[in-house]
Amino acid sequence: MRKLLFIALGGLFAVGCKEKPKTIDKFDPNAAVTVDIAVIQKQAVPKIVEVNGSVISSDFVELRPEINGRVTFLQIPEGKVVNAGTVLVKLNDADLQAQLEKIKVQLELAQINEQRNKQLISIKGINQSDYDVSLQQVKSLKADMAYTSSLIEKTIIKAPFTGQLGLRQISLGAFINTTTTVVTLQKTDDLKIDFTVPELYKNLVNVGAAVAVESIGADSEKFEATIIAIEPQIIASSRNLKVRATVKGKLLPGSFTKIYLSDLDNNASSIMLPSNVIIPDSKTKQVVVVSNGKAKFVNVETGYRTQTAVEITKGLQPGDSVIVAGMLFVKEGSKLKIGKSLSNIDITK
Repeated sequence: MRKLLFIALGGLFAVGCKEKPKTIDKFDPNAAVTVDIAVIQKQAVPKIVEVNGSVISSDFVELRPEINGRVTFLQIPEGKVVNAGTVLVKLNDADLQAQLEKIKVQLELAQINEQRNKQLISIKGINQSDYDVSLQQVKSLKADMAYTSSLIEKTIIKAPFTGQLGLRQISLGAFINTTTTVVTLQKTDDLKIDFTVPELYKNLVNVGAAVAVESIGADSEKFEATIIAIEPQIIASSRNLKVRATVKGKLLPGSFTKIYLSDLDNNASSIMLPSNVIIPDSKTKQVVVVSNGKAKFVNVETGYRTQTAVEITKGLQPGDSVIVAGMLFVKEGSKLKIGKSLSNIDITK
């Protein structure tokens, strides 16, 4: 049995030795690379830039006391609109009121003394210096009374403008200090939107221009806002320009919104290429063009972008043939074989 097995294995080995080894095709570095190209041309591109914005109130304040004290009166209707000057909070001012009464008594006596000395000096019954001292005492007590009155006024917190109250943060009888936030007050009928625009698109914003605003949420309503101010300095850290616009609509302060800026010159023609044909580098951006049947890497400068395309502002001319597929297999000077040649492709969306 073993002899039969050895004979079978020997036969298989002999047959295997007679088979010729397979040859492996060698890579030819000089072979032409098949690529698809697009003959570029200028086309009208309606530029719409989308940026993020935040809704703010035209007036907003966190009400805090100017002095420390215990709350003796509290009237804060949460979420309600209050008029300017409405008393919201009063702090304990008993000691200040007592001090004010004391000053009033002293002032009354000092005024009587000043009037008496005034009569005496008219008949030269006292020296001028004695009268000046009595007059100075009257003025000093009046200043003390004004100062004490101002301290009493600081124990009262009033609404500085007509607006909507937020949530109450204190309770009656609580001792609060100058860092305690009592409640927030803001105008919700006159809203503004702050947003930033990249320096590249600063020409798309002008004071008085209208921009489209879209709220984020289930309703996703759209509004129109008017630019009222532009920060005169670009933010150095982000290279963005801060812009403020007014808007009227059912928005809440702090809401996230999208702002759509449109180019004033919608008829401007630009060279647009698919984003995936741009080869980014640490310092430059390149595309691969066809030059005399060979690949040539060209430095370009980019501008406006869409979700799938980018504007070429420098480096290419209409009529140039740009590789749009197969460029990963080419290098500088590679021979090219054109597969598909595209023209007038729609890449602006």
